[in-house]
Amino acid sequence: MARAWHLKSRPSGMPTSENFELKDIDLRELADGQVRVRNRWLSVDPYMRGRMNDVKSYVPPFQVGEPLEGGAVGEVVESKADGYAVGDLVQHMAGWRDEAVVQSRTAQKLPNLGAAPQQFLGVLGVTGATAYFGLIDAAAAKAGDIVFVSAAAGAVGSVVVQVAKAKGMTVIGSAGGPEKCEFVRSLGADHVIDYKAGSILKGLAEAAPDGIDVYFDNVGGDHLDAAFALARNNARFAICGMIEGYNQREPMAFRFIQRVIAARIQLKGFIVFDYFPRLPEFYAEMAPWVANGTVKSRETVVDGLENTPDAFLGLFRGENTGKMLVRL
Repeated sequence: MARAWHLKSRPSGMPTSENFELKDIDLRELADGQVRVRNRWLSVDPYMRGRMNDVKSYVPPFQVGEPLEGGAVGEVVESKADGYAVGDLVQHMAGWRDEAVVQSRTAQKLPNLGAAPQQFLGVLGVTGATAYFGLIDAAAAKAGDIVFVSAAAGAVGSVVVQVAKAKGMTVIGSAGGPEKCEFVRSLGADHVIDYKAGSILKGLAEAAPDGIDVYFDNVGGDHLDAAFALARNNARFAICGMIEGYNQREPMAFRFIQRVIAARIQLKGFIVFDYFPRLPEFYAEMAPWVANGTVKSRETVVDGLENTPDAFLGLFRGENTGKMLVRL
């Protein structure tokens, strides 16, 4: 019998284990155009927290009592879909479970890029594409820019650091604690700020005394406010995520937001789904970088379907370096 994690109740503030329930699911017989997939890897991502609230957003909210969803890579074990054979590895969105029946049109066979399957949930998947298009398109970053990246040891931020360096930019990354800061340095960052060791504003001012051209925001809060304070004229901000506020009940407050006007700062929120038609462009540049070591992949792996909620909650406790994955 297949099993899936369900949303038992909507969290208020930080989720707890009480908000999740692992239950058996009855998988239907395949219809034409469907495949049965045995999942090997599951992705947990901060955006999933927003889907646990009953609010309108760019993706529908999770429903109480229903299975959760997320990125997954698995092996086709039965197929009634043209072009899909038993043994094919596919990426799809029926995660948080060990087995799934999915429409073939919603699954993607993994490209033959010589990469490990789990990398298509990270550096060669939505995570990597978010970093790549957020930096190059949303922030219009270019060689010579001074780029500030928050959560630089995380899944998206660590890729942003490496893409920016590959493109000839000066990179300032923030991370929490000596170990994560050293990881960010190993990726090539020119300056690293330990936000747990002191003021992020002071640290950014020391790292970028002449200001920043680009800010890639994964955090919001004090990081975003510091970026407002240090932005050069015509700076561009790519607003990817604001994990600092996902579990807060009070709205964020900013002391330096008025600099948006005087410095002509451009803020652009973006959703990676908008860039899916351009994935071939992403693969063409990213795959060689991954193959030759220009861009390195690092995962924090939690084993077992039973531990999926713990892996998800670990994102908000800062327990991941690089991409957080669940291995089944």
